[in-house]
Amino acid sequence: MTPYHQSTLDAGVTDITVYNKMVLPTSYGDLKAEYDRLINDVAIWDVAAERQVQISGPDAAACVQYLTTRDLSKQKEGQGYYVAMCDHEGHILNDPVLMKLSGGRYWFSIADNDMLLWCKAVARERGYDVTVIEPDVSPLAVQGPKAGDLIADLFGEHTRDIKFFWFIETELDGIPLVLCRSGWSKQGGFELFLQDGSRGDELWAKVMAAGEKYNIGPGAPNHVERVESALLSWGGDNDRDSNPFEVGMARYVHTDIDSDYVGKKALQEILDNGGPKRLLCGLVVDSDVADAWPLPERTPVRVDGEIVGMLSAVVHSHRLGKTIGLAQINRELVEKGDQVVDIDRRKGASTATITAIPFI
Repeated sequence: MTPYHQSTLDAGVTDITVYNKMVLPTSYGDLKAEYDRLINDVAIWDVAAERQVQISGPDAAACVQYLTTRDLSKQKEGQGYYVAMCDHEGHILNDPVLMKLSGGRYWFSIADNDMLLWCKAVARERGYDVTVIEPDVSPLAVQGPKAGDLIADLFGEHTRDIKFFWFIETELDGIPLVLCRSGWSKQGGFELFLQDGSRGDELWAKVMAAGEKYNIGPGAPNHVERVESALLSWGGDNDRDSNPFEVGMARYVHTDIDSDYVGKKALQEILDNGGPKRLLCGLVVDSDVADAWPLPERTPVRVDGEIVGMLSAVVHSHRLGKTIGLAQINRELVEKGDQVVDIDRRKGASTATITAIPFI
């Protein structure tokens, strides 16, 4: 369970899943209302399942650099970086936000994978003088266009100056927090990284009370909005053989730095051999029927009967009035643009047109 579990029950949670071995609410019974709240007002999400891997100690900076593909030399205290973590073959293992905190501490804010074990193993094998733990940290997301006003009411007007992926270490009525301008939506918002798991329901109540005038309500990471915004869902939009170039993370892969890191040689070889073979792209589906939530499995995309990629998500976009999806498709087709493909669907085959992302 999470520190906010009782609060989610009281709020009427109807659907949950398991993420990072923890409960993650996915709906409160009205997905369209939750979407509208995110787009127009402000939503509160229990995302405590977004676990942290903390690395500290004399060699912390060197260790986190070895674990990521991005040049960290310019990262400042109080700044988060979106990063890729790869295996030695260049396959992407996770796409966390790496936060550089005071006291020489770093947090990897991870997607659903056992990165704590990976970080422990790599650090030990490399001989880094570090401590690797999962700290008592449980994020609570406040997302939507009115989130900034709500956070300013709670913490002060200075929070409006926090830049995206930057954060402050602070407290709310004695509740220890890290307040970061971040979240798995493109609607703006913050994540409150609670550092005392015994005070989760108290924090939830304070945010809800302050948010009443902004029409706050419960929700969850929203699949429709994230597809419209083309936010990567690690483990869904990629497969076990995907590399960062294939999932839209090329800008976060720096093979020209002096520092070594896991997968650097393999990623350089991909570039030397012409680049990625597949790319993440959008599809506009020629059908009025769309699953409201993720497919049970990745679905083949074909041209003339030949599989050219895999569809990973398909939704009805409320704002576009279209059925849209995300897919990983052969690079040459994506780069041609406006190519028509066929999709194997549970409710029969459909045609679709490849398009650029994000949709909105």
